[in-house]
Amino acid sequence: MSDMTVSTDWTPGEVPPADENSAAYWDATRAHRLTVQSCTACGAVQHPPRALCTGCGSMEHLTQVDAAGTGTVDTFTVVHRAPRPELNAPYTVARVRLAEGPVVLTRLEPAEPGETGWRIGDPVAVAWADLPDGRALPYYTAPTPDPSGTTSKEH
Repeated sequence: MSDMTVSTDWTPGEVPPADENSAAYWDATRAHRLTVQSCTACGAVQHPPRALCTGCGSMEHLTQVDAAGTGTVDTFTVVHRAPRPELNAPYTVARVRLAEGPVVLTRLEPAEPGETGWRIGDPVAVAWADLPDGRALPYYTAPTPDPSGTTSKEH
């Protein structure tokens, strides 16, 4: 699991408070742990947390389980004109398919890495932007190479 907090040039906006379905998820973010919701009845994995399983409809068999924190860029867009004045552009919004299967809507950092920018299929790893209330907001960045020269799956 990732414990990386990367310095970013952006500050997350207002993040909704935890509710009965998302409290365990947000509690895990305080420790920079990414979790997904898993159904012990049918094995379905989903994100974000919901009141019922999207696989079987169960409301009694949902738990939060640790996720690897890795995934693949499914698609993305680079926003060059921010919708609000406090947002610095450009920034990249992406769908990332987690190693566990669910797709998350997230931010990629840096907005346009390297000479060619992001590409569909790029591997990514979770990083964290700490929020004033102690929770943390996950976003994704390119995995870092480890000293042996291979790419680390955990960031």
